[in-house]
Amino acid sequence: MIKSWFPTLVYSEPLSLSGLDKFNAGLASECRALRDFDTAGRKWSQRNYPGGYTSYASMNELHRFSSTFALLEKRITRHVLRFARALDMDLRGRKVGMTDFWVNIMPASAAHSLHLHPLSFVSGTYYVVTPTGCPGIKFEDPRLDRFMAAPPRIAGAKAANRTHVTYPAKAGNLILFESWLRHEVAQNRIDAERISVSFNFNWS
Repeated sequence: MIKSWFPTLVYSEPLSLSGLDKFNAGLASECRALRDFDTAGRKWSQRNYPGGYTSYASMNELHRFSSTFALLEKRITRHVLRFARALDMDLRGRKVGMTDFWVNIMPASAAHSLHLHPLSFVSGTYYVVTPTGCPGIKFEDPRLDRFMAAPPRIAGAKAANRTHVTYPAKAGNLILFESWLRHEVAQNRIDAERISVSFNFNWS
């Protein structure tokens, strides 16, 4: 008998069942206005996020300053609690809260290299603008550095046995994952901006 142990779970669901087109249009306008306003963020991005813009190092608690982002925080939190239940996390009597919330704008040529999110337990991204052909989010098997002398996987291997998996970027969709899971976004090869917002959650 073969059983599956120690699974890596990734959550992918629409933020809500209706009203997302109008909500995302307003959110996209606010993201672009933030980029215009955020001089420090643009300077940081020039050095660390070539071609793109992120408010990660300058304005990364947007849910505390914007009613739009505060509303989005509430909607996301419901999904995070659902994900935590699926992971059998014991949060009884605990407080779960968003710690960081920031904007990412990827024009043509921008990319986001492989990384993880320390000091949090659930992280994720919400897609605001996703032009056709823009890159998705790619996850790496967390055991990859322990594969030793393992042979390559066959073409057409089961999804659960692959070393990487990519979730397409789709406006209105929410992706959640445990914060230790490494991920990246490949170079945007189309001449249109991809806009997303990313976040971290912690518990106490």
